[in-house]
Amino acid sequence: MRAFASTVFLMALWLLMSGVYKPLVIGFGVGSVLLIMVILWRMDRVDGDHVQIRLNPLRFLGYIIWLFGQIAKSNWAVTRVILTPVMPIRQKMLVVPQSQKTDLAQVIFANSITLAPGTISVETEENGLLVHALSYGPEDDASLVDMDRRVTAVETEGQR
Repeated sequence: MRAFASTVFLMALWLLMSGVYKPLVIGFGVGSVLLIMVILWRMDRVDGDHVQIRLNPLRFLGYIIWLFGQIAKSNWAVTRVILTPVMPIRQKMLVVPQSQKTDLAQVIFANSITLAPGTISVETEENGLLVHALSYGPEDDASLVDMDRRVTAVETEGQR
């Protein structure tokens, strides 16, 4: 059932992204999706590693909407830094604690940091993420802690 749903999803994605509905292109899409499904099937046989998605869909949707707002604010802040003649850059490497229990939520947190302009997740440390900030300010600590809290809230309760 999972393989069928994945195949249908990949075909729909192929059709939407190509925007061309001619038999040859659809044939290429079917061939590509079948090749990907064979590769995935073979990979599953080797390692059997599966990511369990244990996220609350409504909370995740709310988080994505909030994240878009944060990305817009960060874009504006980085634009101001770049366009200012003196370029007030205050770079800093900091370790941001993370409270997520699942690997998927930790990846969402790290990618959320990287998506926000002016910050990038550099590496995973034992006590959190190593983050580079382009224009560090004391309010950055509070916003990163808030982001951590929001990502942790997206995880389903069975993970704690």
